Order: sequence, then structure tokens, then C-alpha cells
Amino acid sequence: MSFTDLPASLASALAERGYETPTPVQQAVLEPEAHGRDLIVSAQTGSGKTIAFGLAFAAQVLDDEGRIRSTEAPLALVIAPTRELALQVSRELDWLYRPAGARIASCVGGMNAQQERRALRGGANIVVGTPGRLRDHLERGALDLSGLGAVVLDEADEMLDMGFREELEHILDATPDGRRVLMFSATMPRPIEAMARRYQHEALRIATAGAARGHGDISYQAVTVSPSEIENAVVNLLRFHEAETAILFCATREKVRHLHATLQERGFGVVALSGEHSQSERNQALQALRDGRARVCVATDVAARGIDLPGLSLVIHVEIPRDAETLQHRSGRTGRAGRKGIAVILVPYPRRKRVESMLRHAKINAEWVPAPDRDAIIAQDRARLLEALMQPVEAGEADRALAETLLERRSASEIATMLVQTHRARMPEPEELLVNSAEAHRNAQKEKHRPGFDDVVWFRMDIGRRQNADPRWVLPILCRRGHVTRNEIGAIRIGQHETYFQIPSNVADNFARAAARTAGDDGDGSDLTIERSNAPPRAEARVNKGKKRPANRPAPPPRYHQRRSRKG
Repeated sequence: MSFTDLPASLASALAERGYETPTPVQQAVLEPEAHGRDLIVSAQTGSGKTIAFGLAFAAQVLDDEGRIRSTEAPLALVIAPTRELALQVSRELDWLYRPAGARIASCVGGMNAQQERRALRGGANIVVGTPGRLRDHLERGALDLSGLGAVVLDEADEMLDMGFREELEHILDATPDGRRVLMFSATMPRPIEAMARRYQHEALRIATAGAARGHGDISYQAVTVSPSEIENAVVNLLRFHEAETAILFCATREKVRHLHATLQERGFGVVALSGEHSQSERNQALQALRDGRARVCVATDVAARGIDLPGLSLVIHVEIPRDAETLQHRSGRTGRAGRKGIAVILVPYPRRKRVESMLRHAKINAEWVPAPDRDAIIAQDRARLLEALMQPVEAGEADRALAETLLERRSASEIATMLVQTHRARMPEPEELLVNSAEAHRNAQKEKHRPGFDDVVWFRMDIGRRQNADPRWVLPILCRRGHVTRNEIGAIRIGQHETYFQIPSNVADNFARAAARTAGDDGDGSDLTIERSNAPPRAEARVNKGKKRPANRPAPPPRYHQRRSRKG
């Protein structure tokens, strides 16, 4: 199938941009069974879905001659989760519908609202915007939806996930009967299904995302690291891959700020994107990535929505995604339009099981590898340099004359050495990873154990979290009741109804006798039962599981309640 059956204005716009055959999602919306119907389209980012929904609502905005219909109110509305994505969609629809004479208006947060209102009143045919700004224009009377023929929800799942349900429902409730509703989303969670049932009629489902949740053009790697070595691992991953453009995902603005400063200090060309940056700052950051002044972007999930960087070949999840959908959306920034990409998840050793579960849920096969060390990076540098120097060179007379002068003054070996040193001097130094294996991590953890606690006896007391037990007041009680010092009390484990703690074996008998002698009822903790435990906390919990707890449990010492009340 080709684009030849489209209106002449759209066909000419696509031909001018070099489009010859539709992508799967574009072909699906052009099939006869999709004409005029509501659509639920499950399509990955980077699959050509912007052009797909632009073509899908052509019948609602063009006349029989392929020109834009003459109306005062907008004919189509596209809603996107972020301003970057909305502006990107606006640019795409602008060149697609320019030959048809369409006027596109963008309505996004952070831009001049008065200019947007003038554009809407001036007769915009297609409106693209974010939920909050569109609702604001609607409530002010600047956005007239009475003539709307189609409304598109782009990345609908993300808009609901970001808390835009109320805004979306407000906008959709204001649209006229008979308009088409086209939902485009990479995933289809239950909230999307509920919204589809409410606002769509006999919608056609189109799934082009494939059975596998991950992108076929993305290679996934899970890199195990010590929690203290995450930033060094990021440095080495950037140096090892030397991607044209890379994006690093963090969970918070604070982490973005810190990692951005760290990478700047180490010599990387890096920009940051988070909610604390203005629209002007965001535009400058994206332009720096596009023109090559920066090669690394550190961003939060929300700030990176809608970013489309053609050279983006590396995504690093510095902090583990909260769920499989977030993993998919983050990784989908690379591996677009047939290009290959790499998505790396940094996995602190204690969180490996969680990541394995997430990957299974996402149906992603990731390769588990260690972070690249210094030797691996140097080997990569050598291979890249040799490949670059073996490329054909076109040199002018001045360059050749300088090369001859160098050969007269230095040997070929010295010149080559200087060339290698100059090349390496432009790149940040790799980091020495102190802990780079799970076994080394476990050994390091063992070394942290306090001396004298290799042989211990577990004791228990009959108070736990339900009674607001806290180590700050448990510890003094144990010292007073057992006639021991703080240094003779090991780990304290507070459960729901009991608290367990360690006492070295050589003082356990004396501790037990002292705790029995000091049992009483004077309100300072002496009313609590302290006794030996038959097993460590977890094993004891399994034995006691299902047993009925006593109805009346002792309360914490009065002084503890007083401290809590003073803190307010």
C-alpha cells in the first residue's frame, strides 16, 4: 500500500518529505474499516503515529477537493501530555496540512496565553495543546469546540498517569455529539478502557505495538552495581558507548540537578531537563543536543515526554523505573524510525529481584552485565580511534605541508602517539569501580559487621510497631533492664507485635537473669516481657504466624509519648 489514495494536498506534502510507504500504524488507520470510526490505537512511540492520526482525521477537516473546510471553529483537536510533545505534533501537522491551507494553533503551558487566544479567535483549523492550557482557554471562552469533527488523545495513558483525568473529561464533555475520538497510546491500562467506554462508540481497536512490550530495535542491558558506585557506573557507561546523544532518567528534580553538576564537573557536554526549568531553558537545552554542543541529557520522566532527538542511541535508567510502563516509555526515546538503540538499567544489588520481576512483566529479555571497567573503555577508545583514522581523508595543500613539516621534525611513531594523546585528552577519564560484582558487595557488607557479634543469642520483648516501638527508647530500656551497655546490644528488629534484638553469647546468661530480676510495673519499661527467642526474627515469625495475639499489649513508656507530643 502507498499514499497515492490520499487527497492530493496530503500526498504532495508526504512526497516532499520523502514518505513513500506507510508504517504499520499509518496503514492500519487508512484501511476502509477504520474510515469514520472511533479508534483505540496501541502503538509505540517512534512508530509514525503523529502522521497516522493526522491522516486518520483528514475526512473531518478537508473538503472534496482536498482543501481545508471553511469554518470559524476548529475542526480537529489534538491533546498531548507535555508541551514538548504538543509542539512536536504541531510542527508535524503544520507541514502535513500546509498545502491544504490549514492554520495550526498550539496551546501549551509556559507560552504566551494572549497570543494563543488571538490565534484561536483568528480561525485556527487544527488545535494542538496540553490538557491544562486547553481547559483554561475553554473556560475563558476562547476555544470553541462546537464544530469539532475529531479529537485525538495522544499518549492517553501518560495523561491519565500524570493526573489529567479531570481536564480530559472536562474537554471531552464539551465536544459535540458525532465527533470522532481517536485514542493513541503505547499501553492500554484499565483507566484508558474506562474512558473509551464513556466517550467512544463501537471503537475499532488497532494494535501495532506487537506482542512483546519492548521495542524490537532496542537492546536492553541490566547493569549490576553497588549502590555507592551508581554515579561512577554512569560515567563509565557514557564513556564506553560514546553515543551521539544519550538521555539519563532520574526520579526527582534533586537527582537531576546533582547528576547534571557531577557530569559537568567531569567534562561531559550535558544539559538538564526537569519541572524547575522554564520553557526558554528547555528549548535551549534541546537545541544544544540537536546541534551537538551537548551529548548528554539528564531528565525526569515528565520532562522528557515528547522529546524526539534523531541521534539518541543510548538511554540509561539511573534510577529504577516505578513500573513496566515507565520502563517502556523511557526506553522508547531510542530505537526509533528503524535505528538501533541501547537501554541500560542500573540495578543496585539489593533491588535485583524487583527489576527481574519488572522485566518479566514487560516481556523484555535483558542481558545482565557488569558496568564497563577502565580496561574495557580504553579498548573501546582504541577501536574507535583506529576506525576513525582509517577513514579516507581529503586534505588541502596547507594541511599536507604542515604534515610534511611534522614528519621532518618528529618520527611517525611520535606523531601517532601525540595524536592518540590529543584524542584521549578530549574525553573524560573513566572511573575506577571499587565494587563491581555481587560477591564483592556481599563481602563488603560482611566487613561492616560489628566485632564481637559473630556469636549471638536472639531475645524478644512483647512490644512492636503497633505500640509505636522505636529503637531510641527500646535501647535505654534494654541497657537498664539487662545491666549491659549500648555496645553489648546488636541488631534490633522491630516487628508488628514484637521486637527482637541480639546479645553476644558470652553475656547472654547474665542479661537474661538481670532482665528477670528487674521485671516490675513502675512505668519505665519494667512491665515489658523480655525473654530468649527460640529462633531469629524471621523464623520465629513463621512459627507464630496465625496465632492469636493478646488483646491488651503494654504501651510505650510515658516519656516516649511526651517526646512525641512535644514534636507536634
